[in-house]
Amino acid sequence: MSASTAPVTTTVTGWGRTAPSAARLIRPRTYEEAAAAVRECGARGGIPRGLGRAYGDAAQNAGGAVFDMTGLDRIHAIDADEGTVLCGAGVSLHRLMEVLLPLGWFVPVTPGTRQVTVGGAIGADIHGKNHHVSGTFSRHVLSFELLTADGEIRTVGRGTPLFDATAGGMGLTGVILTATLGLLPVETSLMSVDTERASDLDDLMARLTDTDDRYRYSVAWIDLLARGAATGRAVLTRGDHAPFDALPARARAKALDFRTPRFPPAPAFLPEGLLSRTTVGLFNELWYRKAPRARTGELQRISAFFHPLDGVPHWNRVYGRGGFVQYQFVVGHGQEDTLRRIVRRIADRRCPSFLAVLKRFGRSDPGWLSFPLPGWTLALDIPAALPGLGRFLDRLDEEVAAAGGRVYLAKDSRLRPELLAAMYPRLDDFRALRAELDPRGVFVSDLSRRLAL
Repeated sequence: MSASTAPVTTTVTGWGRTAPSAARLIRPRTYEEAAAAVRECGARGGIPRGLGRAYGDAAQNAGGAVFDMTGLDRIHAIDADEGTVLCGAGVSLHRLMEVLLPLGWFVPVTPGTRQVTVGGAIGADIHGKNHHVSGTFSRHVLSFELLTADGEIRTVGRGTPLFDATAGGMGLTGVILTATLGLLPVETSLMSVDTERASDLDDLMARLTDTDDRYRYSVAWIDLLARGAATGRAVLTRGDHAPFDALPARARAKALDFRTPRFPPAPAFLPEGLLSRTTVGLFNELWYRKAPRARTGELQRISAFFHPLDGVPHWNRVYGRGGFVQYQFVVGHGQEDTLRRIVRRIADRRCPSFLAVLKRFGRSDPGWLSFPLPGWTLALDIPAALPGLGRFLDRLDEEVAAAGGRVYLAKDSRLRPELLAAMYPRLDDFRALRAELDPRGVFVSDLSRRLAL
């Protein structure tokens, strides 16, 4: 084993920083080093990890090995005529945007951060603001190479059981080495954005239901501290990639430039309680009031529209040493009353969340553990130290499960295992394939142990 891949024991945590565990971190740079790392990972097994943006414990492995795959970061081939790219699993979406946008291509799906690797995007089967149009990331993956527990490297194509188990499988079927992706053609690196305010949750849902099909991208910031007649008030932001002729003449020479602002990082240490109900309530009031009642056709940079928080390195520090829980669930169409009840409960509980978004999902995706289903998804950040938070979220989990919904495993750090089967109907298929493919349990994580995946 080379010096670059020699294990280093370190504390590993998710982006929420709530459940750290110690593991041997190994950083392979070649297929051979990845195979050696899997072969030698030991009795506690190993789990692949990208840039660490899973919020919970999915990319941790207490007492075992964690494979840092960011060393496999080459872009191997681009077909600029067909719109495909072959790249290593450790390539970030940020790097793909840097390379592909000047050629007139964009990643087909991006979450709220571009600091995600391609392997992580497949493993979590990420979604974005365009799920109602484009589905999840895996829907645009043509094939990938997977290193399995027996040391074999398999080329996995769409429509196969191994593909569907790996998409959303949280790294538990093997280590993704490369992937071939289909891309989205664009004429500029700017977005044409419409913004409007919704007075309450029903107003917001009506606007989304009536007009979402006019937009490729759609998301609503929702004020979860507002109560009474204003419960669920929101700022709705929707748009599409700006066409070349929408740009002012002075901007056309640099129509495909990809520029990203960068601000100072969040301080390493912030006082506990900074995000109180009072401070978050003030922020939410100002954010809602400053938003236009209705504005159309505003040109925004891609980074501002999709990834505003990426400009602040280590923004997760603002929650203090205790970290935060990101809670995201989905309930299907016809379960709007469940969504209304949960929003009211969160508002009545006075959860200090300033990062809260509501989106509509389109049709389900093929991954057995993929999160989206047709309906409504709400995601919110909550300081982990909030008294009684665990019991409160447990009750929400039960309501979500009873409504046929589910929580997002890539963001989870606390779900009770007995609810998992109700949320993910293909769970038994996933477990059976894992048992056949990996009978010794080579691939394991804190998440898989906690939920008996």
